[in-house]
Amino acid sequence: MNDKRLADTIDSEFRREGFQPISVKPAADHPYLFWLRCVVDLQLGTIVKNLRPALAQLTGRVLDVGAGQSPWRAWLPRATSYQGLDVGNAHEFGMDHDRPDIVYYDGKLMPFDDSTFDSALCIEVLEHSEDPQLLIAEIARVIKSKGTLLLTVPWSARLHHLPHDYHRFARGRLQALLMQAGFDNIEIRERGNDVGAIANKLTVLTIRLFRPDRAIHMLWGFPLGLICAVLAAAFIVAAHCSDALAMGSREDPLGYFVRATRNRDLNPFRPTPS
Repeated sequence: MNDKRLADTIDSEFRREGFQPISVKPAADHPYLFWLRCVVDLQLGTIVKNLRPALAQLTGRVLDVGAGQSPWRAWLPRATSYQGLDVGNAHEFGMDHDRPDIVYYDGKLMPFDDSTFDSALCIEVLEHSEDPQLLIAEIARVIKSKGTLLLTVPWSARLHHLPHDYHRFARGRLQALLMQAGFDNIEIRERGNDVGAIANKLTVLTIRLFRPDRAIHMLWGFPLGLICAVLAAAFIVAAHCSDALAMGSREDPLGYFVRATRNRDLNPFRPTPS
């Protein structure tokens, strides 16, 4: 099967996504709704918990890879200079398109010179890249020596933005990708724990039960959805408590937060774009 036929098969098989994720918009747009979402949406909540203090330490020119709605821009220090980057089909991910503060490209070679930026963000993007090794190598190319990369990826998360969800990365794979690209001082943290993973699954299940494919499914879906909603609420509370008390297993996290430093004394592997 050639590449086009394979892509068409994957597209037709997975285009039937139950419900699209809600794009993350800047907290300032609707502050109370944003923070309420952080309480219920544990993926977003754990991203914000790790990312916001790290953003405050960035300086100079900052590249936001997979910028989307630029939800993190307002948390950068005022002295920084922001540049968004996203793929040309960003609208397929529910994002606004043709924004003046974002450069759009084909997802392969970034349209910037070497060592253009002082740091980069890559938040919940790597799993959507067909060639994650190339994406990390390109980030390494366009940021300066000693520049910082802040990156997050999901682990316990449903398939989303289909058919453009290709990977899940464990700690070891993240470490290898970054080392191959010329990063060191690599810090990897688990976001959330097994309690949060269960809460996240129950929340998604509850939403799905209340949005059945057929009306007749409401006969059993609605009562089961009510039970799941109560369980989900209880596990969300438990997830926040266990995270605050450093309890629960980190071997089944919601995802990972990564901070790494570009070291131009290292000789990175340069993949060739397909």
